[in-house]
Amino acid sequence: MILIGQFDSPFVRRVAIAMRFYGLEFEHRPWSVFSDADKIGAINPMRRVPTLVLDDGEVLIESFAILDHLDEVAGRARALIPESGSKRRQALKVCALGTGLAEKVVALIYERALHETTSDMWVERCRCQIVEVLEALERDRATRRGPWWFGDGIGHADIGVACALRFVREAHGDLFDAARFPHLAAHSDACEALPDFIEISQAFDPPA
Repeated sequence: MILIGQFDSPFVRRVAIAMRFYGLEFEHRPWSVFSDADKIGAINPMRRVPTLVLDDGEVLIESFAILDHLDEVAGRARALIPESGSKRRQALKVCALGTGLAEKVVALIYERALHETTSDMWVERCRCQIVEVLEALERDRATRRGPWWFGDGIGHADIGVACALRFVREAHGDLFDAARFPHLAAHSDACEALPDFIEISQAFDPPA
C-alpha cells in the first residue's frame, strides 16, 4: 500500500499510526497538497491527503473511509473501535470532534496564509469553535477512568484526538493551555511518548 501525504497533517498521521498499530506495511510518499498538487491530483481528483493506494491499485480517500477499510483488514478482534452499539457511537463522536478540531485549525491557517486581508469575523468564529471543541473533549476525557479514552486499549479516538492536539499546539499554541485542559494535555503526552507516535512525526511549520 502507498500512503500519500505529509505527517504534519493530523489526518495523514492518524492513518499512518493506525497502520503501525495494525502491523500493516506501507510505502510513504510525503507529497504536499501545494507543491505536489499535480502528482496528488493524478491519483485523487480532490488533491487532498491522506490518499491510500491499495496493492490492487484501488484508491481510498478521506481518513474516515481509509480507517474503515483498515479496520476491516485488521478484523473485528483487533479493530481500534467497537463494532457496534453505544460504545461505537461514543467513540465515533470523539473521533468526529477530533477531526473537526483539526479541520478548524486548517481553516484558520488558510485564512491567514492565503488571504491578504483576513476576515476578523471568520477568524474569531474558528478560534471560538476550536476552544469550544477543546472544552467538550476535556469534559469527556475527564469522565473516562481507564488509561485510554474507552478502556485499557488505545483506539481511533485516542489517536485522532492526540494527532489533532499536536496540530493545535504547533499551529495555534495560544489556544491550548495545559492548565485549562489538563486531561487533554495528559492524554496528548501519553500518546506522544509511544514509539509509533515518535516514529510517525513531523513538526508543523506555520506559514509566515
